[in-house]
Amino acid sequence: MTSPLICPSILASDFARLGEEVRALDLAGADWIHVDVMDGHFVPNLTIGPDVVKALRPHTSKPFDVHLMVAPVDPWLEAFRQAGADILSVHPESGPHLHRTLGQIRRIGARAGVVFNPATPLTVLEEVVDLVDLVLIMSVNPGFGGQSFIRASLNKIEQARRILDRAGSDAVLQVDGGVTADNAAACVSAGATALVAGTAVFRGGPDTYGTNIAALRG
Repeated sequence: MTSPLICPSILASDFARLGEEVRALDLAGADWIHVDVMDGHFVPNLTIGPDVVKALRPHTSKPFDVHLMVAPVDPWLEAFRQAGADILSVHPESGPHLHRTLGQIRRIGARAGVVFNPATPLTVLEEVVDLVDLVLIMSVNPGFGGQSFIRASLNKIEQARRILDRAGSDAVLQVDGGVTADNAAACVSAGATALVAGTAVFRGGPDTYGTNIAALRG
């Protein structure tokens, strides 16, 4: 199996020292920094906005992988791109015209991702596969960290992998939600090429981040 990209989610970090946390993740070997943006409307939680992303940008040169759990999402794309987002991922449910939204993300110079909740079917992926650089399979219902991995997500990862392979797409296939060292290998076997993890990375404090990331890589 190819070693996956590890994308720690700062949702599980110490918010009182976010800059230090991002620097520690960089030094620990994280590939991307995953930023969960929640609006308290599309999902039942409220996190951070573009100004926080902008403030964090000088702390690492690693790609900022920004997952927008926001509706409507289109008005926020430019602000997060200007703040330093490299990848902007959106849900099909977060706006009326997914095709247009993904095209706009690419036009402003970011990589475009599409996110599928546990109950969202993958049929829409076939309609936009030529516009996506990343496909994110949620293995929990979005909103809060620390949830348990939904095992049925492995089937969904496999389905997404088949769609991408049929289309000849080199999009990253990412998994987010309850990912740990115990299920990381199963996710990769199913076809994932990137893993988002929060609790599994931050458990134990900064001195353990490198060990935790290595454990997820397998």
